[in-house]
Amino acid sequence: MSTDIIAKKPEKIFEGAEDFLPLLGTDYVEFYVGNCKQAAYYYQTAWGFQPLAYAGLETGVRHKTSYVLRQGKVTLVLTSPLPHPKSAHITEHIARHGDGVKTIALWVEDAEKAWQETTARGAKSYLEPQVLRDEHGEVVVSGIHTYGDTVHVFVERSNYKGVFMPGYEPWTPDYRPPEVGFKYIDHMVGNVHLGEMNKWAKFYEQVMGFTNIITFDDKDISTEYTALMSKVMANGNGRIKFPINEPAKGKKKSQIEEYLEFYQGAGCQHIALATDNIIDTVTELRRRGVEFLTIPDTYYELLPERVGQIDEDIETLKKLRILVDRDDEGYLLQIFTKPVQDRPTFFYEIIQRKGAKSFGKGNFKALFISIELEQKRRGTL
Repeated sequence: MSTDIIAKKPEKIFEGAEDFLPLLGTDYVEFYVGNCKQAAYYYQTAWGFQPLAYAGLETGVRHKTSYVLRQGKVTLVLTSPLPHPKSAHITEHIARHGDGVKTIALWVEDAEKAWQETTARGAKSYLEPQVLRDEHGEVVVSGIHTYGDTVHVFVERSNYKGVFMPGYEPWTPDYRPPEVGFKYIDHMVGNVHLGEMNKWAKFYEQVMGFTNIITFDDKDISTEYTALMSKVMANGNGRIKFPINEPAKGKKKSQIEEYLEFYQGAGCQHIALATDNIIDTVTELRRRGVEFLTIPDTYYELLPERVGQIDEDIETLKKLRILVDRDDEGYLLQIFTKPVQDRPTFFYEIIQRKGAKSFGKGNFKALFISIELEQKRRGTL
């Protein structure tokens, strides 16, 4: 498949827009991984993601291989380097961080304008506006740097009818394990170094027009040994939410410090995947071998008193180790996996919202105790 890349000359920055960076949603999340073929099999088999597109030697791409998988509105791109000078940055990323999130791509109506607006407000350019073309139309992309080695790519695809974007062909294997119920990405969490949370919250506010909708300090998120602080940043329509975490001083090494040590820098800590039936989703994920954090039985003894009436059977939640929290608008159910690679870095959250718009503040203590037990097993607490 042939692909033309044409650099676009930036035009005059658009002024006076009420929302200068309208975001339609998350377009895709790209992981740099050591072996994308095996990673794709894992996400198909354990997580129920469906094969969508492929790019590599067979499609004329000489420096990398990528598999694209989708479930609901969640699109993952798994990329590994091939021996080629153009792939050096991918190899270096994997050597430093292990498997991890490189790109959080955002769906926009105008990728050139998104780049102009953000770079004019101080963002460091990652990718100047480009048009990618093939026989199915064109996709416009641009990008900026954010915390650590993570980047945002703006994707404009209104004039494209292909399977994913130019350079990719349909990936149609016979092997297609059923989906497990994921609908969309609820939020994505970034871990940054001590003293950098406010810096990056300000970045999202000033450069991308986000708002700080919730703040947690070390009194909200702490145990006897560890603590962290967090600011939740959201865009204007609320479709994109980025909590930014930094470690707080404690007696021992927190989960954020452990992440920063093993990831060797700031990065995306976890992605929260939304489902309409967390019991069915988690039951199936457990059956397929996905491992979750263990919550003590005592948590469920106090649950009715803390959250009140809920639709779900508490014994079922206890068996699956699903957490529950309530706010003024309803309640939510959530559960967290163990890290999904050898390094204790990236993991997933599964979440079902039943009215609640919060982030499970009432579960923080139980969650942290469970994380600390895992840290103790790893010898990193």
